[in-house]
Amino acid sequence: MSNCENNDEPGHIALAHKHLYPNYAQPDLMMDRGKGSILWDESGRRYVDFFAGIAVSALGHGHPALVQALSEQAQKLIHLSNYFYTTPNAQLAAKLCSLTNMDRAFFCNSGTEANEASLKLTRRHFYDRGEKSREVILAFDNSFHGRTMGALAATGQPTYREGFGPIGGVVHAPYGDLEKVAQLMSDKVAGIIVEPIQGEGGVLPAPSGFLKGLRKICDDSGSLLMLDEIQTGIGRTGKFLGCDHENVRPDVLSLAKALGGGIPIGAMLCTEALSGSLPPGSHGCTYGGNPFASTAALTVLDVIQKEGLVERAATLGLRLEKELDKLVTQHACVNERRGQGLLQGLVVAKAKEGPAILLALREAGLLLTFAGGVSLRITPPLNITDAELDEGLALLDLVLGKFS
Repeated sequence: MSNCENNDEPGHIALAHKHLYPNYAQPDLMMDRGKGSILWDESGRRYVDFFAGIAVSALGHGHPALVQALSEQAQKLIHLSNYFYTTPNAQLAAKLCSLTNMDRAFFCNSGTEANEASLKLTRRHFYDRGEKSREVILAFDNSFHGRTMGALAATGQPTYREGFGPIGGVVHAPYGDLEKVAQLMSDKVAGIIVEPIQGEGGVLPAPSGFLKGLRKICDDSGSLLMLDEIQTGIGRTGKFLGCDHENVRPDVLSLAKALGGGIPIGAMLCTEALSGSLPPGSHGCTYGGNPFASTAALTVLDVIQKEGLVERAATLGLRLEKELDKLVTQHACVNERRGQGLLQGLVVAKAKEGPAILLALREAGLLLTFAGGVSLRITPPLNITDAELDEGLALLDLVLGKFS
């Protein structure tokens, strides 16, 4: 890092304050670079990364295999559009279908877009069958499915929908309540959309048997089951998919976040029975499936397999659970741990203290997020080292002690 970079940091922050749209509330620090699970800002200050860009940077920062693959692909072909096939995209579709036991893949740029495709596919499926009144989507309280108007309608947190006008066609049930779901089912319900763990809602896992129960309800009613695995997928919970813990196969599956390791990509996968539900012209994405992002995803999946990172998320997740449970018993400012694998949350006893705890953690050199207004969300890179995990946990212990 040059002295010029150090001296210019306040100028960069001033530029951000003046020109970036202020819909986020970033702190006054300018992040500069990362290596593994460590980040540095432009002043040279070091941070342990316990959030991985909101569960996106599965391989951490600067993984050599990803850097090399992207460099090589950038020299060959970055973008073409879906007017033509490209080898990386075809290979990625085959790879994902094999890993998820699905049959078809549609690519886009984000989790929101993947869910948007899922919702459109589900409604169009019944429309084409002549069941035009079957367009209701059943979602869950406290869920989060994205910020476009369709995905926002399914999001079960009213604060995210406030001020955006009427967006309907969705009914919400309490998360985990199969009896209420059964009561809400009718011949107008096209599908159910659900997260195996409500990540943005505060890291809340589905009760045991809930996903299997939803699968049966959909089978009995003829509705489609859509699984939003945007945050739980790609090994985060210790299985490749969160639904793998219950051996549930959905009709439609949404992936994003960790899939590209930091390069924007989303995917909607479905069964062969739904392969004709979005005919040519009914849906699309200009950048979706571009060879650059497809190469990123292929590389992420390859590294995850070669380095055994799904299995590592399972074993390291058990260790993380044990250490976080200790913190709950030692510090009164947190009263519950919940989550699975490397998607964990510590519920803050006094929710209003959450932002202050988050600030103190950042000042101590640990980065994580506050989810659902209730939980300190911990989603480190899947390849975080034992030493980096220990360092982060020590910082967490230190800071929580100041609030207890």
